[in-house]
Amino acid sequence: MRVLALDYGSARCGVAVSDPTGTLATPLEPVARPGTKQGLDRIRRLAGEVGAERIVVGLPVSLAGGDSAQTRETRSFADRLKAVVDVPVELYDERFTTALAHQAGGAAALDSRAAAILLDEWLRVARPPADR
Repeated sequence: MRVLALDYGSARCGVAVSDPTGTLATPLEPVARPGTKQGLDRIRRLAGEVGAERIVVGLPVSLAGGDSAQTRETRSFADRLKAVVDVPVELYDERFTTALAHQAGGAAALDSRAAAILLDEWLRVARPPADR
């Protein structure tokens, strides 16, 4: 199962995709202004291009697990995304992904590296058993 992961930010959205076996996550080019009509359309087209069967959106919760303004904005983005794609969209805790992406380094954009870390974690821990 191919999964597309998004590290949402209002200016840029990091993007990563799993391989067909759901084992590896690869960062892709970020999407600019993902909450706009053009940004949502780009994500919709990208999901189709890679054959994504699910989209996982990183949810920025506080260290204590609470919501913030960014959490609410991300939930709103995920709701708008659900309206334009034909695959399930789910939220997943993204705590520490950006810090880990900084430490890991690499040539890909930082937010897309964070999306790949988010996707690696989701594939390892949260992927539904039927999809393994």
